[in-house]
Amino acid sequence: MYEWRGDQRSQGQRPAPREVEAERLRLETDALAMWRERLADSTYGRRTTGAIAPVLTEWVRRQHGRLTFRVTQVLSGHGCFGAYLAMIGREPTAECHHCHRCDEDTAQHTLASCSAWARERGILVSVVGSDLSLTAIVARMASAEEAWQAVLTFCEAVISQKEAAEREREADASAPMIRRRRIGRRRRDFLLHLPLPDGSRTTDTGVSPRPATAPRVTPRTVRRRVGGIAPSPPQRPGGLP
Repeated sequence: MYEWRGDQRSQGQRPAPREVEAERLRLETDALAMWRERLADSTYGRRTTGAIAPVLTEWVRRQHGRLTFRVTQVLSGHGCFGAYLAMIGREPTAECHHCHRCDEDTAQHTLASCSAWARERGILVSVVGSDLSLTAIVARMASAEEAWQAVLTFCEAVISQKEAAEREREADASAPMIRRRRIGRRRRDFLLHLPLPDGSRTTDTGVSPRPATAPRVTPRTVRRRVGGIAPSPPQRPGGLP
């Protein structure tokens, strides 16, 4: 848009407001078409992108609604769900801790079928209808503020309870180590004993035998692990990688 305005001025033209708006809409339409193509080719997050792509224009141009942390968990599937927690190593299994009848607690299970949330789901269905597939939910959210608010209310109520239950499991002294929250020295000690890429393990006094080419574990490596940051590659003189 900036370049188009510059071209118009360089030619001594002053486009009318309706011409400016028409050009803005054209550029936005082109950008959305490119975005839709990229979503179609996306390898990750197919559940989410597949739901948003059909209504991408309406989603972007809507004048209502905001995404909260808990709504985003339900839309993305990344959050307080057994399947996701098991995938990232925070739970030993993917089972649902709330209905105890599902071996894979996913965002869709939470949204559409977990019996623990029947009351909250009933309120949601009264607004958005009985189709609780993510595609239908996203379409309703994009088209109506009332539906957006109903989804937000459901997500805030349910996910906050799932988060509280997860914190209780983490605080349980008898819980498996994989589940318990690790802070301070406990977290450092746990991370020190995680296997390195070469298969060796760190210890309190150093590193178990490893190939000569394997990276040496240093206090800096430990600090980066604890901070959740991957160690950077060695630097050559002059700061070049």
